[in-house]
Amino acid sequence: MAETDRRNPLLPWIIGLIIVVISDIYIGYLFYATQCQAPAVAQFLVLIVVPAVYLVLMYLTLKSQP
Repeated sequence: MAETDRRNPLLPWIIGLIIVVISDIYIGYLFYATQCQAPAVAQFLVLIVVPAVYLVLMYLTLKSQP
């Protein structure tokens, strides 16, 4: 009989987390290296809030699947 291996349902979330962390490091580096004049609130939103909301929503979506 053919057996199917059940993969980790959160694997897409883990891959997404890695991509978000890498892009956050790059954007943070650009903010620092180019001495970006963007307000601190905007930098905080771009580096912390948006990725956090994205990861939480992605986690909830993947966790609710059977």
